[in-house]
Amino acid sequence: MFYGPKLELWTEISTQPGSNRFTISDRLTNHGSYEQEFQVIYHANYGPPLLEEGARFVGPVSRVYPFNEHAARDVLTFDRYAAPKLGFVEQVYTLYPLADEQGRTTVALRNQDATRAVSMSFSVAQLPYLTLWKNTNSLEDGYVTEIEPGTGFTYNRRVERQFGRVPKLRPGETRHFGIEVAIHEGRAEVRSVLDRISRIERGRERVLEPAPQRRVQPLDRSR
Repeated sequence: MFYGPKLELWTEISTQPGSNRFTISDRLTNHGSYEQEFQVIYHANYGPPLLEEGARFVGPVSRVYPFNEHAARDVLTFDRYAAPKLGFVEQVYTLYPLADEQGRTTVALRNQDATRAVSMSFSVAQLPYLTLWKNTNSLEDGYVTEIEPGTGFTYNRRVERQFGRVPKLRPGETRHFGIEVAIHEGRAEVRSVLDRISRIERGRERVLEPAPQRRVQPLDRSR
């Protein structure tokens, strides 16, 4: 962009024949002469038949904040899904994922009886934040959830800056991001990935915050 960001993104999506997983590998480069802000978020939607009444989000997280006062009403059940309900208003939660000894984490969505699941694995150094969007509206109007690893949350960038969640690239600098998505069929496969998640979180406290994370300072309207 003339008088603007000069960012280049190269994406590779790879899998092996017969595999139940694929990998997204991204390379982001700043080709400009100035330091440049950027944001990366992996916006993944999941719906029926995986999403259903009794489905669960499963992930090793240290802290959960509701996105707004509406979401705060149900923060204690942020990881559980209800049946489709006409007129349901979306609820969003911001999560801080925990990592294993290699700095990686895995999160999953499983169906009600734990016979199907999808998992997402990534580096928390690359993607330290996770947004969970729940929209259990009617089937016709979008019964869906989103699991979104990212460099920040989905607040406006002016808000994210105040929490230090808008990283920058130096001139000529390149950053790499990767995420592996896997589909799990059958109780044994699903139990295996859930056990992996449990091992990451074991012995570490999870805090459910009753209110949204507040801004740390007034917005600078001059920016």
